[in-house]
Amino acid sequence: MQATHEVFNQPVPLVDYNLFADNRALQAALKFNAPALDTASLRALGAQLGTAQMQAHARLANVHTPELRSHDRFGHRIDQVEFHPSYHALMSVAVGEGLHGTPWGEGAHAHTRRAAGFMLFTELEPSMLCPISMTYAVTPALRSNAAIYADWAPKLTSRAYDPALKRWCDKAGVTMGMGMTEKQGGSDVRANTTRAVPDGSDAWGQRFTVTGHKWFFSAPMCDAFLILAQTPGGLSCLFLPRVLPDGSINALHIQRLKDKLGNKANASAEVEFADATAWLVGEEGRGVPQILAMGTMTRLDCALGTSGLMRQSLCIALNHTAQRQAFGKRLIEQPLMRNVLADLALESEAATALAIRLARCFDQAGDAHEQAIARLLTPVAKFWICKRGSPFAQEAMECLGGNGYVEEGGEGIMARIYREMPVNSIWEGAGNMMAIDLLRALRKADAAAALAHELAPAKGMHPALDRLAAELPLRVADMATEAEARRLAQDVALAVQAALLAQTAPAAVFGAFCDSRLGGHWGLCFGSLGAGTDFDAIIDRAMPR
Repeated sequence: MQATHEVFNQPVPLVDYNLFADNRALQAALKFNAPALDTASLRALGAQLGTAQMQAHARLANVHTPELRSHDRFGHRIDQVEFHPSYHALMSVAVGEGLHGTPWGEGAHAHTRRAAGFMLFTELEPSMLCPISMTYAVTPALRSNAAIYADWAPKLTSRAYDPALKRWCDKAGVTMGMGMTEKQGGSDVRANTTRAVPDGSDAWGQRFTVTGHKWFFSAPMCDAFLILAQTPGGLSCLFLPRVLPDGSINALHIQRLKDKLGNKANASAEVEFADATAWLVGEEGRGVPQILAMGTMTRLDCALGTSGLMRQSLCIALNHTAQRQAFGKRLIEQPLMRNVLADLALESEAATALAIRLARCFDQAGDAHEQAIARLLTPVAKFWICKRGSPFAQEAMECLGGNGYVEEGGEGIMARIYREMPVNSIWEGAGNMMAIDLLRALRKADAAAALAHELAPAKGMHPALDRLAAELPLRVADMATEAEARRLAQDVALAVQAALLAQTAPAAVFGAFCDSRLGGHWGLCFGSLGAGTDFDAIIDRAMPR
C-alpha cells in the first residue's frame, strides 16, 4: 500500500535523560540550604526516573487504575484494592529511595535530601506518592503514643516495600494513611460524626471501638491510619490498623473508590467503620492539633509536588519547542514563545527555591528561627505554589498545541500533569484554609522578626524587593483579616521567593522575577515579561539537555 504522507516536524519525546543533572534550579537550592549534602544518590535517582522503563510504569499505573475487590467469589467481605504491577514497581522504587519515613531515622540534611527526591519522583508520577507522603508525615503525630511508635517505627523507616495485607510485625515495611474528611464536614472536621467508644486498654494504651464513615480516605491499602473520631472526651486522634495484633482483619469496609479528575494511580476511597478497633494517639479531645502535626508535613509535600510538576511540564514544553518548527524557524526562537518559556522558567525556579527552603526547616527543627519560619512558610508555600500550578500547566500545555491536549493511552504526559495539578491545592486544606492559617502564624510574637530575618540578605539588591520588604510589616498589620488574607499570603510568598532567588539564582533570573512579580509590570498571564529581559540566559538555565 502506498504511503499517503511522511511524518515530519514532530518532536522526539523527552526520555532517557537525567532529571537531576539537568535541574540547575534544584541543584542551586540544595547548595544553598544543605551545602554539605552529597547529591550522588539524587543524581542516580534522576537518571533512573528519566528512563523509558520508568516512564512506561508511570503510564501503565495511570491507565490501569486501581480496582476495588469488596468480596471474594464465595461472598466473604475482603475490602481490598487491586493495583497494576507498575504501581507496585513505582512504590518499590520510592520506598527504596527512602522517600517515605526514612528521614526520621537519618542524620543531617535527611529531610532536604528527601524533599529533592520527592520532587524528582513527582516529575515521573505524582499520584502514587500519596501513601509515601503520609508515611513520611505520620511520625510527629504517632510519637505521642510511645508504645505504638516503638512497634511501628522500624517498619515505617524501612526501605523494603511490602504490599501484603498482614500484621505489621510480619512485614518488612509498612505504609500509613489518614482519614479526616466526612460527608457533612469537609474542612470543618469538628463537625465529624464518627464515634469511638472506650473498649479497655492494652499494650498500645487506651482502646476504642469506632463506628462511622470517612468521605475521603486516602490510600486504603495502607497498613494503618490516623483518623479523627468523637470520643467521650471530644474529637480525638486514633490509630486504626488494617490488620489487628491477633491477625484478624479490622472492620474497615471500603464502600467505593473515588472517580477523580486526576490522581488516577492512587486509590481514594469512601469507607465505613463497623465497630472497628483503634487506639488513642495523644490527648483525648485534642485530635485536631494532634493530626495536624501530620498535616504540616503533607502540606510541605503539596508544595514540593507542585514544584516537581511545574519542572516536568516546563521540560516537556522546552523539549517540544526546541524541535518543532513554524513559520520558518523553531518555536523556541519565536519572540513570544521565548517570553512564555522564560516566564514559566522563572515561576518554576521560584517554586523550587521556596519549597526546598521550607524542607530545610525540618532538618533544623531545634532552631527557634527555623521553627518560626516553618510555621510561617508552610501555609504560604502550600497556598502560593499550588495556586500557581494549574495556570502553569495550562500555559505549558499550550506550548505543545493540540499535542499537549491529547491523552493517547497515557502517553500524553502534559494532559496527565494538567489533571493532577489541582489536587495539591485542594488536599490538606484549600487556599482559604492556608490563608487563614497564615493569619494564625502571624499572631505569634516571633513571626514578623523571623520574616524580616529571612528577607535581610537580599536588602539593597533590587528596589522593588526593598519596597515590598519595607511595606510588609504594615501590610501584616493592615491586611491581617480574613477578607485580605489571600493577598497577604501572595505578598509574603513573592517576597520570600525573591529573597531566595537573590541568593541562589543568576542575576538574569533574580532581576526578571523582581521586575515582573514585584515591579508592577506583571501581566495577567504568562509571557508578559519586559522586552529587556535576558531571555537567552533564563531559557538556557532551565533547558533539559
